[in-house]
Amino acid sequence: MCLGPFVPATPLPCPSVYCQLESSFGTSRPLERMSLFQTAPKPKTLLGYHRILSPTASVKVSPLCLGGISIGQSWSVYFGKNEDPFALLDAFFSLGGNFIDTSNVYNSEDSERLIGEWMEKCGNRDQMVIATKYSAGYQAYKRDQVPMQSNFTGNSAKSMHVSVRDSLKKLRTDYIDLLYLHWWDFATSVEEVMTGLHALVMARQVLYLGVSDTPAWVVVKANSFARQHGLTPFSVYQGRWNAAYRDMEAEIIPMCEDQGMAIIPWAALGGGQLLSAEQRKQREKDLDARKGYGLREADVQVSEALEKIANREDTTVQAIALAYLFHQSPYVFPIVGVQTVEHVHAMPAALKVRLSKEDIDAIHSAVEFNPLFPMSFLYNYWHDQKYDLSLIPTHNQQYQMAAWIDAPPKQPPYQPRES
Repeated sequence: MCLGPFVPATPLPCPSVYCQLESSFGTSRPLERMSLFQTAPKPKTLLGYHRILSPTASVKVSPLCLGGISIGQSWSVYFGKNEDPFALLDAFFSLGGNFIDTSNVYNSEDSERLIGEWMEKCGNRDQMVIATKYSAGYQAYKRDQVPMQSNFTGNSAKSMHVSVRDSLKKLRTDYIDLLYLHWWDFATSVEEVMTGLHALVMARQVLYLGVSDTPAWVVVKANSFARQHGLTPFSVYQGRWNAAYRDMEAEIIPMCEDQGMAIIPWAALGGGQLLSAEQRKQREKDLDARKGYGLREADVQVSEALEKIANREDTTVQAIALAYLFHQSPYVFPIVGVQTVEHVHAMPAALKVRLSKEDIDAIHSAVEFNPLFPMSFLYNYWHDQKYDLSLIPTHNQQYQMAAWIDAPPKQPPYQPRES
């Protein structure tokens, strides 16, 4: 059963809207249906208030993205067992979610297959925004049948072609909303990559381009080449980012803000490691708990800081962890992996959380973060100013050796909505 967030309007009796208007305004009879001119019904949940994906990609998506690594059971030994995938997808869609992240390789290709089957059964393909990826060796699990694997992985035009061809079949669609380069292989030129990706956009097999797990200098080089040659640039960056893994805050996120790219954090909840004290106890007893990620001391320290705020706000550690990301930059769409329908229903809670500067400082203070050179040299030369994403040129301590300057603040993030 596919439960949609909105009840579709029935067709007007007359094939022409203008005919309806003329016949109605010519008499005292009101229009039988004026849905075209009425305010749309408000979404059932905060997940249904869709946002523009990025300054260079105006497609509208739910503020949280469902992680397709949760769809299927082939990798359950690493990521835990999940409930029925169609039940998870139904629940997400019924709450107003339309943004799903998957990959050619997830769950040994089952993720794409199941998402495609679900969309076909529901008849909702064009309501969804589907992101998938190429680069990973998606045929490696059947090496016995396909012994020569070298061109089913990497960033090459060949790898790109066969992966997209197969993803379209598995997803049962004729276009992909957002295609990522999954990771940089350090073997393919940006010219080959951007020319190949642009050809897919021109063929309308792909609408928007994203890049994942790739150095900032490669992304800027690729986007510069694309813009100089009239090709499609990357509009989205996906990488590991959460309150306990802040590496992206040094170079990647400033690069995204400069390049007009959205930020799509994976492991937004620490790969399931950002937990309350009680959840950590339960995790030790759960034989099906994630084994793909080890629990670090930093995860525990940050979780404790998150839990203090969560207790005060009467919400969960996970809601505070997601709210932290939303408070850092405007175009942030965290990927949330789920195992149960209950997890799906908990997703919108993060969208109403408002964190103060003191809350952000408390999270930052849980574990020391070193942005490394050159950011530490520029913003913390005197070791008296902690680095974070709110810093602007005014805070550049190299400036301060000669003069004090004012600079405009950064574009603020979305404000939380009331439930």
